Amino acid sequence: MPSPRILFVSHTGQISGAEMVLLDIVGQWPGAAAFLFEDGPFRDALSRRGLDVKVSKWGNGIGQVRRDSSLREVLPRVGRFCAILFELLGVARKHDLVYANSQKAFVLSALLAFVVRRPLVWHLHDIISAEHFGALQRRLQITLANLSATRVVVPSQAVAAAFVAEGGRPGLVEVVANGLDIEPEIATPAELRDQLGLPQGKLIGVFSRLAHWKGQHVVLGALAETPGVGCIFAGDALFGEQSYADNLARMVEELGLKDRVRFLGQRADVPRLMRAVDIVVHPSIDPEPFGRTLVEAMLAGVPVIGTDAGAASEILEGGKAGLLVPPRNPEALARAIEATLASPDGLKERIAHAMQRARALYSRAGMVDGVGRVVGSVANGVRA
Repeated sequence: MPSPRILFVSHTGQISGAEMVLLDIVGQWPGAAAFLFEDGPFRDALSRRGLDVKVSKWGNGIGQVRRDSSLREVLPRVGRFCAILFELLGVARKHDLVYANSQKAFVLSALLAFVVRRPLVWHLHDIISAEHFGALQRRLQITLANLSATRVVVPSQAVAAAFVAEGGRPGLVEVVANGLDIEPEIATPAELRDQLGLPQGKLIGVFSRLAHWKGQHVVLGALAETPGVGCIFAGDALFGEQSYADNLARMVEELGLKDRVRFLGQRADVPRLMRAVDIVVHPSIDPEPFGRTLVEAMLAGVPVIGTDAGAASEILEGGKAGLLVPPRNPEALARAIEATLASPDGLKERIAHAMQRARALYSRAGMVDGVGRVVGSVANGVRA
């Protein structure tokens, strides 16, 4: 049976967690294509995987529309969204199945599904809840999913539960955990710090894009209470969040942390950076839909501290595979950092358990197979 001709749709040209997932799964369908609203490094990465990539002529500024944008901010871009939709209609007619990889991509893909009559798979990478989206946005997403989506792929039970709680049809949902593998490393943490230009001494790491809900400001508050502990932040402001990055820089100055904090920007060597630090902190203040950083740290054999919100507890097995702290609480995070640094030898059993769990449940092969089964079932249903 021939492989379905799949059109992958994404609103961004940048590469963050959702885009990394897509890059891992697209290779199993020869002849697949991609449609991006905006240009950027994501285009080249998809092209290197053999996809024919088209970038909209009208997408400039679409990525600046945030999940919490007001109607006043969205209205000036309605014309651009309509122009993108007409471009997308022309491309979609040449394919058997549309696969939307983001909220903005899904909204337009759902509208075109009514016209071109193609099955639509939505890979939902976010928790649809009041913490992340306004009431109008939530209602629009759920209504379109119930009317247009053939399947909704989600990375965790937390995302599935939120989708259903907002009114999404349970029968649409397929849970396929995100998965990844990391290369083995022979260098010691001390050697890695020398190679990477990192300081010696007690060092924690935070690895995610700079965004308020990711909670980097909470880590700075915790550092103010843990003298002698340094921190590296790997990630950048990717989706209209530069003002938050500027606020973080001001906090560093105000709290006197300039000598202990380094912002490294977007990095391609995250697993090596993780292995060089004493603790990986995942400080999201709102429910986390998955938490790729958590799995990377587990595979790297590094102690993990995560906030108990969303899928973090699911991944860390309620605290058996990593320490959980309440969100938005720099004091609790500071205590957890101090306790972890004080007893590194006592963490060996937990670290080994975490590594085994990550390999068993969150492998790249498992994710690729899971998504492949969903797409295959949709494509076969259409043929039947």
